Amino acid sequence: MTAAQLPPVAPEVTATLVENLSPRLRKRLDAAVAKLGARPTHRDGDTVVIAVDDETELRLHAPGGVVASADAINCACLLAPACVHRAAAACAAPTADPAPEPDDRATHAGPDPAATTGSAPAPDPASVPTSNSTPESASSPEVASPAQRVAADALWAAGAAVLEAGVDGAGAVTQAALLRAAHTARLRQLPRAAGAALSVVTLLRAARAGDPSYRTAGLVTALAELLGTAHRLGIASGAELAAARGRARRPYTPDGSLRLYGLFTEPVVTDSGHGGVRTWVAGSDGRLCTVGDVAPGGAARALGVADRAVRLGDSALTHRELGRAGLAVSGATVSPDGRLGAGKGVKAVTARGAAWTEPPLAALWETPPSEQAARALRSTSRYADPDGGGSDLIFLDVELLGAVREPGGACLLALCEGNIPVRLTVADDDPALAHRDNLMLLATAPGARLRIIGRLVPAPHPRLTLLACAHPTGEGTIDLGLDRLRRADLPGPAAPGHPAPPPSPPGEPGAHSPLYLLERRVEQTVPAGRAALGMLGDVTAETRRISRAGLPTAAGLLAALCASAAQRDRDHFGRLLPADTDGFALHWLTAARYTAAVAESLCAAAWNPIRDSP
Repeated sequence: MTAAQLPPVAPEVTATLVENLSPRLRKRLDAAVAKLGARPTHRDGDTVVIAVDDETELRLHAPGGVVASADAINCACLLAPACVHRAAAACAAPTADPAPEPDDRATHAGPDPAATTGSAPAPDPASVPTSNSTPESASSPEVASPAQRVAADALWAAGAAVLEAGVDGAGAVTQAALLRAAHTARLRQLPRAAGAALSVVTLLRAARAGDPSYRTAGLVTALAELLGTAHRLGIASGAELAAARGRARRPYTPDGSLRLYGLFTEPVVTDSGHGGVRTWVAGSDGRLCTVGDVAPGGAARALGVADRAVRLGDSALTHRELGRAGLAVSGATVSPDGRLGAGKGVKAVTARGAAWTEPPLAALWETPPSEQAARALRSTSRYADPDGGGSDLIFLDVELLGAVREPGGACLLALCEGNIPVRLTVADDDPALAHRDNLMLLATAPGARLRIIGRLVPAPHPRLTLLACAHPTGEGTIDLGLDRLRRADLPGPAAPGHPAPPPSPPGEPGAHSPLYLLERRVEQTVPAGRAALGMLGDVTAETRRISRAGLPTAAGLLAALCASAAQRDRDHFGRLLPADTDGFALHWLTAARYTAAVAESLCAAAWNPIRDSP
């Protein structure tokens, strides 16, 4: 049995089943989850049946595809319903994405700030101005309600417990505490924090199951997002509080009539088994929007959907065709991240497109690379506001230099405006998609000049995942994930004199930054927990090296983090007191956010033009 064979289980169901276990059974829960994972499974309509043993069956009833209540998991063993099997099954199953809570607040005659965010709860009675309130108190910015602060504290405590135990110690019980905190946060209208907690649970399960797609850096980001959002909820107000709360639904706002020009179409394949495409279009003012179609199905669905009609108005264009054509849209609705809505009031008809060298699309390539990178960084930041908008695409005219080898594999090196060497990498390694083959074929044509579109990869050197390019013959464009180049499409051998620079040119900012000394301690905490960091001993040599590189703040953070990890006070009888998990979590969060901010600064600096030495 694998997690994919089980129906998703609502977070509150898993939390309830684990909380109802006796202390003795909680100690056996992780072993029960592993044992249940080896048992055969079969599906009977909306019910999934697990053979616990030769005589006992466990049933998960999932009407609508989701196990929504604890009563929907039934076991036939003699100890049921107080057995460990029900909780083990819930812990082994994927976590369901909770549906947004309906907004049942009373309507107001005037504009409601909470309705603007779509996620804030009704005002707390204590915060409603009375007849004796002063004008200052009536105009004071909105703050989190007491119930929201309690929910944020629970999220912080659950996240700090994960950091204390590490991946190895964060078993089903620790995960259940996170799920309970996430459920409570959702009920308190805190969808951003709830989503971060669910992401942490998903990554913890992937790490403990040995999933090859798991990366420690991903869990570091998810944990820092969870802890950072929970911390902000207690101190933020006004617009910052609205950003920390997040949105339960993606809002679409009316945008009138739009004239759109297709740019390209990219396949989308997620780790959760979803597949589809996303087509990028640009408005007359250069604003970027997307039309997507993603659903369960993987790479096979992505390839098939590319030739299906776009779900937008009366247009008969397929996604591939829209990437090279145009649309005239009336009654358009657009989300903050640029997604076009497909409501009943939206009308769209096919219109003439524009080549990448024609207005208005040509203007996208006229912005200097450094400005494009700064804009893309604002949307790709690890802790960016989800509703901040913006695009992470980069538009460049490049000269191909050839393939270079890196520790993670080969990539294509190119030179763009400002004499900046840019690494172009594969957007998706799935063999069913054309990304890898196209990139390797382009690497055999050094000297070729191309107009390309890529997605920024934050790194100490300029780096993009290559998504689309102009056809090497100059006729049309290539969607590098869907279309396949042929060797006959490439120009002949270029004249000599285009040697590829070394893998890490010394002029690149951050190429030899000792910031990794702090980054690796931040990452080391996640799999091993606080205790492993506390056993490092003296880190003076590392802090001195960081200080000599001009990063005294990083040196201080490293020293404080390791000291907090090693600190254990004793009582008057010499017995160890409980560790200060909150204090350590705060030090770790500060270090994680600092390293991310410095890494983004180094990335932005790397895109500045390289001036030739006099």
